[in-house]
Amino acid sequence: MASLTPPAGVDITRPNVARMYDYYLGGKENYPADREAAEKVIAAAPQTPAVARANRAFLRRAVRYMAAHAGIDQFIDIGCGLPTQGNVHQVAQAARADAKVAYVDNDPVVLAHARALLATDEQTVVVEGDLLDPEAVLSAPELTGLIDLDRPVGLLFIAVLHCVADDDALLKAVGRFYQALAPGSHVAISHITLPPESSGHLEAARQGRQVYDDARVNTSMTFRDRDRLMALFGDLEPVEPGLVELPDWHPELETAPQGPAPVPLGGQPERLPAFFLCGVARKGEA
Repeated sequence: MASLTPPAGVDITRPNVARMYDYYLGGKENYPADREAAEKVIAAAPQTPAVARANRAFLRRAVRYMAAHAGIDQFIDIGCGLPTQGNVHQVAQAARADAKVAYVDNDPVVLAHARALLATDEQTVVVEGDLLDPEAVLSAPELTGLIDLDRPVGLLFIAVLHCVADDDALLKAVGRFYQALAPGSHVAISHITLPPESSGHLEAARQGRQVYDDARVNTSMTFRDRDRLMALFGDLEPVEPGLVELPDWHPELETAPQGPAPVPLGGQPERLPAFFLCGVARKGEA
């Protein structure tokens, strides 16, 4: 059960992608419609919660890499979603006590929860903004009052770009964000993709995605292949190992314990289906 009364005007009878993701992660900030739709996704693709945890783990590793290895002390998290364990500011500030974070989302429930959590944290702000309106995000007083765009930034697009179906609009939006970044900035992306037919999980992925349409979730899910995902990085310089499956991006940087992974009869943890690809890239000198 959600711990906050939903903001006025929010329809909690319609499933919401952020609250469904919260449910996959074991959170409590969701409502019956979200849980019902999420359970249908899990019925079609039972490893969805494990994939969600793996995606969250990639976020932690990417932030840790940027803060501890790339020297970045300010972050912008676009489509941040509901607060959960291992939030960006917690990971970044564990590596750099002076790290600052701007959380950006357009969901009123997400904004209400984030503001309640971060009300007394002077090194974080919550910005109401839309991925497809970068000008408004980049010029928001809350963001410009904390984040110095003349210095390197860690820009995060974690499990959000697939909520936009229009490739042209998406490329235009991310390109504008990249244009605003100073050299030395890093960008992290994670995004759903279709697993290969040989994996045995292709139909599960399609059925899980269909639930979002059938249940009238507030955003649809758009699969993109490797070439389309690489295009989303534009002219940025990939950080090794490039665009990979979630568990394969610098696993040595993971320090937080993970939830249980599915274990087959043989007793060894099962390899997660390739439902996501992820990567980090750097903006070089002009």
